[in-house]
Amino acid sequence: MINLIVMGFLSAGVFFFITATIGLLRFPDLFTRLHATGKGDTMGASLILMGLAIYAGLTPETIKILIMLIFILLTSPVAVHAICRAIYATGVKPWVKEETK
Repeated sequence: MINLIVMGFLSAGVFFFITATIGLLRFPDLFTRLHATGKGDTMGASLILMGLAIYAGLTPETIKILIMLIFILLTSPVAVHAICRAIYATGVKPWVKEETK
């Protein structure tokens, strides 16, 4: 039963990594690409680390995994936000869809 739960977490994590990669390749500008990868990578890494923590059980490695999980949850969104602000401050404007007549 534990293996099914772990496989669910790992599969969901891989799904979020794949969708973030698709967003990186398909979205039109830097800001939307960073948004897709920032959200997808944070969620993907979180789910994979949760699966690994469940698989490891109550061991010292689990505490290390949970510390990594908390670190990723706190730093990844802040880093993406800081990068986007820095890019915007340099004069790069967000993509605007051209209206067709």
